[in-house]
Amino acid sequence: MRLTRCQAALAAAITLNLLVLFYVSWLQHQPRNSRARGPRRGAAGGPRVTVLVREFEAFDNAVPELVDSFLQQDAAQPVVVAADTLPYPPLALPRVPNVRLALLQPALDRPAAASRPETYVATEFVALVPDGARADAPGQLERMVEVLRAGGARLVAAPVASANPARCLALNVSLREWTARYGPAPSALRCDALDGDAVVLLRARDLFNLSAPLARPMGTGLFLQTALRGWAVQLLDLPFGAARQPPLATAHARWKAEREGRARRAALLRALGIRLVSGEGGRLEWFGCNKETPRCFGTVVGDTPAYLYEERWTPPCCLRALRETARYVVGVLEAAGVRYWLEGGSLLGAARHGDIIPWDYDVDLGIYLEDVGNCEQLRGAEAGSVVDERGFVWEKAVEGDFFRVQYSESNHLHVDLWPFYPRNGVMTKDTWLDHRQDVEFPEHFLQPLVPLSFAGFVAQAPNNYRRFLELKFGPGVIENPEYPNPSLLSLAGSG
Repeated sequence: MRLTRCQAALAAAITLNLLVLFYVSWLQHQPRNSRARGPRRGAAGGPRVTVLVREFEAFDNAVPELVDSFLQQDAAQPVVVAADTLPYPPLALPRVPNVRLALLQPALDRPAAASRPETYVATEFVALVPDGARADAPGQLERMVEVLRAGGARLVAAPVASANPARCLALNVSLREWTARYGPAPSALRCDALDGDAVVLLRARDLFNLSAPLARPMGTGLFLQTALRGWAVQLLDLPFGAARQPPLATAHARWKAEREGRARRAALLRALGIRLVSGEGGRLEWFGCNKETPRCFGTVVGDTPAYLYEERWTPPCCLRALRETARYVVGVLEAAGVRYWLEGGSLLGAARHGDIIPWDYDVDLGIYLEDVGNCEQLRGAEAGSVVDERGFVWEKAVEGDFFRVQYSESNHLHVDLWPFYPRNGVMTKDTWLDHRQDVEFPEHFLQPLVPLSFAGFVAQAPNNYRRFLELKFGPGVIENPEYPNPSLLSLAGSG
């Protein structure tokens, strides 16, 4: 059957109307901002930034709203939600190719690359977006990119308009001392670290060159690593919105998140080798050993503890325990009338800077053998190990005829007590170890003993302790620090 001209025109008009209606309907379903001015694209025409969501709680979050807010700005925006294991309850994420869920914990049925977050990022930049944030203005990420490209900082950040917006902090990380020290930042806009909620943007290659790029809590792990490298963060006046239905809205959810967050932070700090955190107001947080745990290092071989090979000094928690043990032991000896004096490296530390040498792992005291009977704990140790009312352990050392006082039954940081006795004006003893300072010395160094500051208290020391130390260690020993066994590892050759 042939169509007349009139029928053909009518069919064409109907088809055109259908096409117009379809186009209008399609426009109405596009994100409103993508119909205006789209975001600036990379060289290949795609977005330059991947939104990476890592900091959220599986049991209560606003991640779907967060993701949707960025897709509203750009439907092609790459988004990666990273979790250790499959979140439960499941996240209601859009089923589109540019939104991906990355599971970081290795699994038997997945290739190794599937557990590496860099596998999911193909853009030059990454924006780390915390749960509870939302994009509610076009071009925010692109403006952050332009600031980063302008130079001056390796990271740029924008606060989230939440109950805890980001602020600048100074941060000094000392791996050698196992310590992170936070303080007020000289500038409110350029600093070492942030406290609070912020979107942080950096180059993907910088992020994934960190040793633990997505360790949680992100605010702790990221800035410890970047501050150590000297990377500054610039805080912009470009706030992101807060979620319309914020996460952790109930008291129980907040309590659970805070409890798990504290445990996560402690585990991360220990894993990164931070044993002491000094906060803004000087508050100290300890993440190392204590009386209920073993000390931070194992058996010492060749007078050189393992941490020296890692270019670190004695962990601060161990130094704290040594100071506490030394103060306690000295108090017991003084109360019992036992004559004692600082010996060996402990005397050297007192002479040099009034404290334990920063890389030392025990405290040494000399005592008069004839005074041992004056002390109840030492008498008990002659027969076997004695745990006193403070939890310190008094015992005879297995290495020879001397005493050892351990911090606790679990923690074997200790003070060694070396019994000397005079013979023809010379102080000697019955056990000699292969230490260069383990030598006899004239008794006149102990007549009289003199007070000397040590480890936060005043201890007794040989008179003319400079000559005493040079007799034991050699000339210039106070002014020229050295590791205990320089034939294995020297201070000059480390770090």
